Parts: sequence; structure tokens; C-alpha cells
Amino acid sequence: MRLRALLETASLGLRLLGGTQELDRQVRGVMTTDLRDPSRYLSGGELVLTGLAWRRGPEDSDAFVRILAAAGVAGLAAGEAEMGQVPEDLVEACDRHRLPLFSVDEDVAFATITEHVVRQVSGERAGDLAAVVERHRRLMSPGPGGGGPDVVLDLLGSDLDLRAWVLTPTGRQIAGAGPGSQAPALPAEVRAQLAGEHLAALRGGRRGPYRTTVGDASYSLFPVRGDGRDLRATVLSDWLLAVEADAGEWPEQRLDLLQGVTQLIAVERDRRDAARTVRRRLAQDVLELVQSGAPPAEIAARLRVAAPVLLPGLGTAPKWQVVVASVEWAGGDVPGGPVAQALLEEALVDPRTPGPDPADRIAVAHTGEEAVALVPLTGEGSEQVTGGAAEAAEDAEAAVPGLRAHTLLASVREPLERGLADDGRLTLGVSAAVTSAEGLRGALEEARHARRVAAARPGRVCAAGHEELASHVLLLPFVPDDVRRAFTARLLDPLRDYDRRHRAELVDTLEAFLESDGSWTRCAARLHLHVNTLRYRVGRIEQLTGRDLSRLEDKLDFFLALRIS
Repeated sequence: MRLRALLETASLGLRLLGGTQELDRQVRGVMTTDLRDPSRYLSGGELVLTGLAWRRGPEDSDAFVRILAAAGVAGLAAGEAEMGQVPEDLVEACDRHRLPLFSVDEDVAFATITEHVVRQVSGERAGDLAAVVERHRRLMSPGPGGGGPDVVLDLLGSDLDLRAWVLTPTGRQIAGAGPGSQAPALPAEVRAQLAGEHLAALRGGRRGPYRTTVGDASYSLFPVRGDGRDLRATVLSDWLLAVEADAGEWPEQRLDLLQGVTQLIAVERDRRDAARTVRRRLAQDVLELVQSGAPPAEIAARLRVAAPVLLPGLGTAPKWQVVVASVEWAGGDVPGGPVAQALLEEALVDPRTPGPDPADRIAVAHTGEEAVALVPLTGEGSEQVTGGAAEAAEDAEAAVPGLRAHTLLASVREPLERGLADDGRLTLGVSAAVTSAEGLRGALEEARHARRVAAARPGRVCAAGHEELASHVLLLPFVPDDVRRAFTARLLDPLRDYDRRHRAELVDTLEAFLESDGSWTRCAARLHLHVNTLRYRVGRIEQLTGRDLSRLEDKLDFFLALRIS
């Protein structure tokens, strides 16, 4: 139980004097004491009741409260019978040490409070867990009588005083912060870290629940597994149940209860997965028509069938974007297409989309080792689908229509890398937006080309967009490594050697000069140098390399050497 519940129980006669922000502390026991130093009898989490007999002067309050705070007690309740009211010095001491302080009405006996706390805590520890599981099972059942995972998590809060959340492998919150929920929404960075810990533990073969700490909070992570397939086939789609508690010393009954809850949540996940069947079929149909070279009119007709399913309530045809992804596993014994399909359905979600499932508007098919997503864009600004990483996009780019490859996976890169571990790789390509069926075939090819550019880069998770296909960036990844090394060595090694021997900064100066478009004044201001000093350094660069930085060809060579070094 939590302190807040005690305060809300009128019969206990408690009045809060300080510590409003700490009322979510968990109460694990109760102790009555008037000892000046009761630390030997404290184990943490207690509500301490005192009649203030230990207090002989104002200076005693700080010493007493310091001992309680160090022991990790949940709160302090002081009786008013002895002094008529709680001394102000005790209120100030509790405020300094962030210890919640209550006054106890003189008409309420400490025994009444003790009995209430013991009854509540004992009920939590030895309650009828089977009944709780059955209650959850009824509420998770499909149809009007079922309430979904949010209701289950609310029951964990009310029956077991546990705050819990259901998260996807990328850290998106499925349940745990609905109306009336006991658990507030977790910050995005906390969700991402928990998802990463979950995936790393899964790939490491650890047995759940996995215990971890984020900030000052302890969490236990329960994997929500399904049909027992190869872990690599489901690791990027399996949900997790995150509980704000350390399950290390939980009794078997409570662990069994949470495992039962994960099984119920797995049923809900499978139900949502089955609900995507229609959208997947539509995407598969469109993909097959585009790949077979079907007439644009036939593709357009199929898109008109898809629009009401993906965009309910919209009467106009949207723009479309194509995203292609591939997941490759070492050994090639696990098909990558279905894994990439599940991942795209998750990564392309816009949580602002109304409805029970914000993935409603995403249609993803898979063919061979790749997955292809058909993403409808419903507006001209930031109101359209922008992917799970849109929060990380810069303001200037937020208004650009459609998905941006370099921001799409930004916020989920770390969890995905931990899930892919040492034997998996994700590459992704994004097309430009098209406004008609005629453009879909080109968009598909564009997205595939972009994915190949991403595949040529190092790293576990790589993405490229259509805008890179008209840039030198398209060419660089395909230059053989030995050619790249020879090219950069010929241009940059003389400068690096000089910098090493003379503690100079010729390479940094060269980079700043090129980024300033060869402007002497802008570059000098950027490097906080006199223009004459800058001219001397550029002259030394030209002397060492035999190049002329006033010539466009030499500037371009230096620029490329810096980019691929």
C-alpha cells in the first residue's frame, strides 16, 4: 500500500503536514517508537508512529528525522496527545530530509493505525492470488466484457500496489497510462532504456524476470513470449511487462501471478496482430500489382479499396510513401521478411493517431527477405505520420512532408541494436512521397535503392532516404575499401603527419575552410584566427599536398577525402 491510501482513509485521523510529493512511497510495515535512535529496528518502508517522548528540545528533531531518512522509512506520523500539536521544528526537519510527515488526531489510537497497516500489507502478501488471476482473465477476454491490458494493469495497482506498463521492443507504451491508471506515462528515455535492457537480456539468454535500475527506480521486466518460435523471429516484436519493483525476493506465488499476467497480455498481442491481417493483405495486393507492372488504373482501384481501411473517415486520396526494410541474421536460417514486417509495423507508428491501435494506418507486406510498407500521408505538415522517432526531428524538418530516413529510427536505434546483438542487421530505405498510382513503382525502386545505400554502410541499424540518391553519399559506400584508403592517405596523411609533429591543426583548418565555402573572413572568425594566420595554414596545406584550394576540383577531392576518412 502507499502513503496516499492512508491519508485518504478518514478513520485513521491523519493530517498531512509535509511531503506532498512523496505520497506514492510504498508502506511495507509499521513501527511505534519513542527511542531517540530506533535505526536498529528499521529495515526500510515503515510508517513510523511516535508520541514525541524522545524530543527534549528543538535540536532533537533534525537528529531523529535524519536517522529515519537514512533508514529509508516511508513516512512519520506524530501524535498530538502529548503536545497538542506537532512542533514546527519537526515539520522543518522533515521538509529538509524529504520525509512525509503526518499528525495523528488525539482521538485515534496508534493501535488503530497499526492494525489497519498490518491488515493491508498482510493482505497484499497473502491474498488470494488465484482469484486475482481469474479476475484478470475475465477482464482480458475479448468483446464488450473485456477491458484489455490497461484494466489488468489497473488491477495490479489496486490489488498488489504494483505500478506496471506494457511496452513494445522499441519502447512504445501499449498500456499503463490510461484514464484512471495507477501508473503515469513513462518518459521516452526511460521506456527506451527498459526496452534495450529487455532485448539485451533476451539475446543474452537470461532467465526472466530481468531486474534493472533506471535513475532511482528499480524495475523488473517480464518477457511477453508467444508461440515458442526461434527467438530471432520474434525478438523485435515481443512485448514486455515492466513493473516498478525489484522481484528478486518475491515469493513464488507473486512471480506465478505476474507470469500469468504476461500470458494474458500475449493473448492481447496476438489478437492485435491478427487484426492487422486485412491491412497486410491490402499491402500484399498492391505490392504484387506494382511489381508485376500492372496498369496504373488497376493499382489506383486497389488503393481506393485500401484507403477506407487505412484512413477511416477521410474522403480524399492521400499521398503515399514506400519504406523498404530488411533484417538479416547470420547463417540465414531465420527468414528476415516477417521480422522486418513486424518491426516496420511498430517503428512506423504515429502515437498521435486516434483509435485503439495507432498502427491502424500502416500496411506492411513482406516478400523474400524484405518488408515493404505503404504509408499514407494525410497532410502537408507535421500532422501526418512521421514515425516513432519524430520527437527527435528538428523543428525545421518537422514541417517537411513525409518520413525522413535519418530521424525515423533515431529514438529506437539503441534498443534495436541490442536486440539484433552480434548476429543481426537492419537496413532501411525511404522513398519520396508520390501522389498517384503511377508513382508507386518508382517509389518502390527508390526505396530499394536507398536501402542498398544503407546496407553499404557499417553498423547494425542503418537507414537512407531518397534525398541521398542524388548526392555523392550514394557513390561513396560502393567505393572499394582499398581505393578509399589510398585516396584519403594520399591527400590527408601528409597533413596528419605534420599535425602530429608540430601540434598544428591543418586538418581541422582544412575542414573549416571547406565548410565556410572558401570564405577567408568566415573561416577565420569560426577558428578565432587572424586572416593572415589562416592564409599561412592554407598555404602550408597546399605545399604539403601539392593541391590548390582555389581550384574547384581540388576542393572537391579534399571534401570527399574528409567525408570517407
